[in-house]
Amino acid sequence: MSNIHHTEPTPTPAAPFGAIEGTHWIETLNDGSPVLVRPLRAEDRQRETEFIDRLSEQACRFRFLGNLKEASPALLDQLMNVDYHDRMAFVALAHDNGELRLVGVSRYGASGDDKQCECAVTVADDWRHRGLGVLLMRRLIEIARKNGFRRMFSIDATENEPMRELAGFLGFQRRIDPDDATQVIHSLDL
Repeated sequence: MSNIHHTEPTPTPAAPFGAIEGTHWIETLNDGSPVLVRPLRAEDRQRETEFIDRLSEQACRFRFLGNLKEASPALLDQLMNVDYHDRMAFVALAHDNGELRLVGVSRYGASGDDKQCECAVTVADDWRHRGLGVLLMRRLIEIARKNGFRRMFSIDATENEPMRELAGFLGFQRRIDPDDATQVIHSLDL
């Protein structure tokens, strides 16, 4: 993580986040932009809605593997459902016109096998190419290891070049999805 600096706060004893040290981190991206990274909280629901609404059509298709016009209440319920162990999400927040705006999110959910988790990362279109995806995924990988997962994987569209590059950079292996040749599976042994 060559140009990404990170600081650790003093851990908060009452943090409900299990194996997570501290409650938030201020990170500096490759271009010098500061972001606040922390676990997703219930009060982030509106930010999550606005984040999805701002994504380009291509970014939505890559993230949700299909066309998404808006985030339904059921989808938001699913995205907000984190327990900080089997279902985890980190958000990156940045100041935008005096408000904290969600600019990136990484998440995993335990799959049927309790030693594996499926992951996803999404970065706002105007925040790409700054190292934010790498930063969010490294946090996610770290907590997945601490929570006892042995393998992390993502299912992505074959034409999702940004995910191909990110996954390759982080050491994920890539193979065609045996059930759907339009998708690939990126996997990382933890």
